Amino acid sequence: MAHESFEPQGIAEILNQHFISIKVDREERPDIDSVYMSVCQAMTGGNGGWPMSIFMTWEKKPFFAGTYFPVHSRYGMPGFLELLHEISQKWNTHRNQLLKSADFITTLVKQEENLSQTADEKRNLIEDAIKQFSGSFEKVYGGFGSAPKFPAAHNLLFLLLYAKQNKDSNILQITETTLLQMRKGGIFDQIGYGFSRYSTDRYFLVPHFEKMLYDNALLIMAYTAAYNMTNHSIYLDTAEKTAEYILSEMTSPEGGFYSAQDADSEGTEGKFYTFDYDEILNILGKEQGRKFAECFDITPDGNFEGKNILNLLKSNHLHHSFDRELKLLYDYRKKRAVLHLDNKILLSWNALMIIAFSMLFRVSHQKSYLETAKKAQKFIEMHLCDKNQLCHCWCNGQHSEKAFLDDYAFYLAALLELYHATLNSDYLDTAEKLCTETIRKFADHQNNGFYLCEPDHHALFFDPKETTDGAIPSGNSVMAYDLVRLYQITEQEKYRELAEKQITFMSAQAQHDPAGYSLFLLSVLLYENPPQHITIVLKHDDDLFALKNQLPFFSTITIVSESKAYPCINDKTTFYICRDHQCFPPTNELIG
Repeated sequence: MAHESFEPQGIAEILNQHFISIKVDREERPDIDSVYMSVCQAMTGGNGGWPMSIFMTWEKKPFFAGTYFPVHSRYGMPGFLELLHEISQKWNTHRNQLLKSADFITTLVKQEENLSQTADEKRNLIEDAIKQFSGSFEKVYGGFGSAPKFPAAHNLLFLLLYAKQNKDSNILQITETTLLQMRKGGIFDQIGYGFSRYSTDRYFLVPHFEKMLYDNALLIMAYTAAYNMTNHSIYLDTAEKTAEYILSEMTSPEGGFYSAQDADSEGTEGKFYTFDYDEILNILGKEQGRKFAECFDITPDGNFEGKNILNLLKSNHLHHSFDRELKLLYDYRKKRAVLHLDNKILLSWNALMIIAFSMLFRVSHQKSYLETAKKAQKFIEMHLCDKNQLCHCWCNGQHSEKAFLDDYAFYLAALLELYHATLNSDYLDTAEKLCTETIRKFADHQNNGFYLCEPDHHALFFDPKETTDGAIPSGNSVMAYDLVRLYQITEQEKYRELAEKQITFMSAQAQHDPAGYSLFLLSVLLYENPPQHITIVLKHDDDLFALKNQLPFFSTITIVSESKAYPCINDKTTFYICRDHQCFPPTNELIG
C-alpha cells in the first residue's frame, strides 16, 4: 500500500493539503500498533491486519479505521483516493459529528480493555487447547487450519512438552508431521536455509518470502526441542542450518541480530528464490542438473507462476547428497540479486535468538553456538541496556529511548537460558534484578497482569495490555514463564506467589481461546509438572566446567555452597535430584 496508494502525486497532494500524515513502524512502536489495532477491530467487527490506516483527531482519538485500501474502489473495497476526499469533506462540513464519533469509539475501546474476566475453575484450558489443535490439524500436509499457514513455533513447543509429559504419541505425531512438512517445503529456503514468514498454501510450498528473525529463532527452539525428545537427526540438522543462515545473513559484526530480510528483488516478490528449469541445467550441467531437478521438484512448467521453488515435498529426500550443487546455486543466487535487509536490532527479537542459540548449544555441545548467544547478550548489555533500564531498538549507531514489556520479559527469559547453558550465576543475578524492574515498570497491581508500556510515560488514550500469543508470544505469556522458572530455580516464595498470580490472571484471559495462549499454557505445564530439579554442591570450582555438557537438557539447575542442608558426600561434588514430585538420596553420579 505504501507504493501503490501513498505515492501517486494526486494522493500525495490531498494528504499534504488536508491531513497530517504519520507513518508508524509497528516493530519500533508496538504500543501504538496495539492501541489502534484494538480500534480497528472494534470498528470493523473484529477484522484487523496490516497495513492499517487510522484517521483521528489532533487528540489522537480515532473516528475511522481500515486495513488495505487500493487507489481506486474495486472488488467492493473503497478506494483510498475517494476515501480521502470524503473524510476531508466531512471534516469541513460535519466536524462535530466526527468528534462525537471519536469520543464514542475511544470510550468503547477503553471499556472493552478494562473488562475483567474470571477464570472458570472447571475448565481445563490445557486439554481444551489440545482439542483445538487436534481439531484444526491437517493430517496430510501438517499445520493447523487452512491457508495461509504460519509457523507459530511456540504452539509446537507447547505440543512437544505436552506430548512428553503425557506420553501422548498422537500429539507428538501432529507436531512431527508439521515440522517435517515445513522442512521439506518451500517455506524453508533449501539453498540458503532459514524459514520464510508463512506459507500461502496448505502444502507449505509457496511462502511469503520475507524472512523474520523471530520466526527463525522460535523455529530453532522447536526443532532443537524435537531433536532432544526424539533423537531424529533431521531436526538437529534443520536447527543448525537455520542457525547457519542467521550467522551468515542476519548477524551484525558487533553480534546483534538484524530484524528481517525482504521478500522482493527487482520489484518482484520471490524472484530471488525462484529458478527456471534451464537455468538449473546451465549452472549444474545437464546430467547432474536433471538429477537435482528431480529431487527438488524443478520442472519446465514450474511450480510457482512458471518458475520453480525448490522443495522436497514430492521426493522426500531429506538426506540427499547435493551439498555441492546447493553451494553453486547459493553463490549464483547471491550474484544474481541483492535482498534488502532491515537492519534494525530489536531487543525482544534478539533475546529470542539468544534463547535459540543457547538451546542449540545445550543439545549439540557446539561451543560456537554458545559464543554467539553470549556475544549477542554482550551487544544488548553495551547498546540497549543501562543498568536495569532497557531500550527497544538499536539502528545505525543509535538506540530508542523506551522499551516495552516484551523487551524485558524476553530478555529475562534469555538470561535464564544463558544461566542454564553456562551455569554462570551472574546471568541469574541479572535476571532477578531485571524481574524486579519489570514488575516496578509494567505490573498492574490493581487488576494483575502487565501493561505493554509504562503507564505513566506514554501519550495514548489507554494502557494496552497484550495477552494473546500472535506471531510471537505475548509479553504476559513470557512473564508467566519467567516467574515459574525463577521460582523453580531459586525456590524463593516470592516468585511462587508472583507466578500463581500471573497464572490466575492469564487463565481468565485464555477462556475464550485457549489455543491462542500456548506459551502461557506451556508455563502452566512446567508449573504443574516441574522438570527434574538438580541441586549441585560443588566440591571444587573446576568441577563445574566438566559438568556443563553432562547436564540433562530438560532440567532445572541450582548451584549451592556446601552446608548442613546440602553436604558433599564422599568428599566429592554431589547432586541432589528431585523429579516427579519426589526427591532422591544424594549421589556423586549424575543420572538423567
